[in-house]
Amino acid sequence: MKLVICAGTATTGKTSVLRHLIRKLLADGKTAAYLKIDVQYADEDEILSKEFGMPAKKTYSGELCPDHCNVMVLGDAMQWAKRVGCEFLIVETAGLCLRCSPYADGGLGIVVLEATSGMNLPRKVGPMLSLSDIAVVTKIDLVSQAEREVFRARIMEAAPKVWIKEVDALRGIGIDALVRRVEEMPDAGDKLMLRGNPPVGTCTICVGKKDIGWQSHFGVVRPLEEQTFYRGE
Repeated sequence: MKLVICAGTATTGKTSVLRHLIRKLLADGKTAAYLKIDVQYADEDEILSKEFGMPAKKTYSGELCPDHCNVMVLGDAMQWAKRVGCEFLIVETAGLCLRCSPYADGGLGIVVLEATSGMNLPRKVGPMLSLSDIAVVTKIDLVSQAEREVFRARIMEAAPKVWIKEVDALRGIGIDALVRRVEEMPDAGDKLMLRGNPPVGTCTICVGKKDIGWQSHFGVVRPLEEQTFYRGE
């Protein structure tokens, strides 16, 4: 199974990008499951499930930041996607921390950035951009060509190896190249590891434990299907 993790701050157009991606994957005969990770409210899982008839879930991070919640529930989510017979698991996360990487080695990391957010945004989002594989730039029709070029240059400054793709997320223009990258990616391995080193903190993720799955962690943890609870001393 292939794993796609899509991150980005609110209003960047993550769901719009993923809607076009999912539509084209399904048209190509692929099967996909969708997981939404957010802090307080989300209905994207209901919308996409109704629109495409695909398996979809959501989970709220609660006391955890969305990136930490992603680490906790991703192992469960992978098993769920396999049980329902899907070739792709597509995870959309709020990515609000800006200090952690939401991506896993073995998966494809996509960050969605809006061109209207200011020329310095690529310098501010940290590992969410620098550790991604693909930077999708949206709302390109709302800025000048000069602003687009500066924005692209700032992305390359922060993440020299990232593949930049400018798209019109409302109309799906520019999505085909992204679909090809997703379809050509290798399968994720059985043991997933967080990409990059978490910042120093107090939970087992913050102090550097990179194993995916709540069973490997202590302190405040949460599985995919249950509420947050405390594990360990």
